[in-house]
Amino acid sequence: MDTQGPAGPSAAEHRDFYWLRSFVAGGVAGCCAKTTIAPLDRVKILLQAHNHHYKHLGVFSTLCAVPKKEGYLGLYKGNGAMMIRIFPYGAIQFMAFDQYKKLIKKKLGISGHVHNLMAGSMAGITAVICTYPLDMVRARLAFQVKGEHKYTGIIHAFKTIYTKEGGFIGFYRGLMPTVVGMAPYAGFSFFTFSTLKSIGLAQAPNLLGRPSLDNPEVLVLKTHVSLLCGGLAGAIAQTISYPLDVTRRRMQLGAALPDADKCLTMVQTLKYVYRNHGLRRGLYRGLSLNYIRCIPSQAVAFTTYEFMRQLLHLN
Repeated sequence: MDTQGPAGPSAAEHRDFYWLRSFVAGGVAGCCAKTTIAPLDRVKILLQAHNHHYKHLGVFSTLCAVPKKEGYLGLYKGNGAMMIRIFPYGAIQFMAFDQYKKLIKKKLGISGHVHNLMAGSMAGITAVICTYPLDMVRARLAFQVKGEHKYTGIIHAFKTIYTKEGGFIGFYRGLMPTVVGMAPYAGFSFFTFSTLKSIGLAQAPNLLGRPSLDNPEVLVLKTHVSLLCGGLAGAIAQTISYPLDVTRRRMQLGAALPDADKCLTMVQTLKYVYRNHGLRRGLYRGLSLNYIRCIPSQAVAFTTYEFMRQLLHLN
């Protein structure tokens, strides 16, 4: 396949539309990751926001209760909006990570593991800001239960939020805790995966790595090793940022909650949740579910992205 030199048509073709191919690789990775955990995502939102139908239940009890009350498709409520959001989110995040790494190294002269942490944080924040309105709508749809629908669908939710919650600003309710929470989450996700990958390939290349499909001179992690590294990255990042995720969800749900007037700012919401529900049942409520969902999610996301990079000749 690579019989031509670096200047040949094949090499040139592989450099064409690099940003577009990187965008597609990230989008596919994000969609694959979220599709595997959609039911767990729905349950997480119901528990975090203390939905009165399920607030007395645990993670697995809620997983069983939702299909009984709403049918099995109830586990995927809000998933249409999620897929519309997650493709551009994953695409922007992974593409931005690559670009920020180059920018930080070139402009600041910072390289190594530290620039992975910085680039990951910046990429996560960029992706969040670009796709936040879609996440807002997805959260509102997922919080609804059968027979109590305030929104009939994605378009209706967009129109209702826009007309009744202050126009465009209404779509960015809870953005600050999201940004604050995303910085450590995305940063430590990329930092942990990149660190484990580089150390693994440096210390045990034959055991943990294999030649890339698109460039045999580049070593990539074997699939099972990549899954393990991605899972560890997700667990570490989620532990650090989870309280801010709870805060973000409660602020996003806004008028859908009876105590919305007590959760208007990030600090106010953190204090309210801690004072009324404590640490374990408030700020870390649903964390066990989040471990179950974030570990496979990050494992699939990083592994799929690594594979798509090879498939689309990005190495």
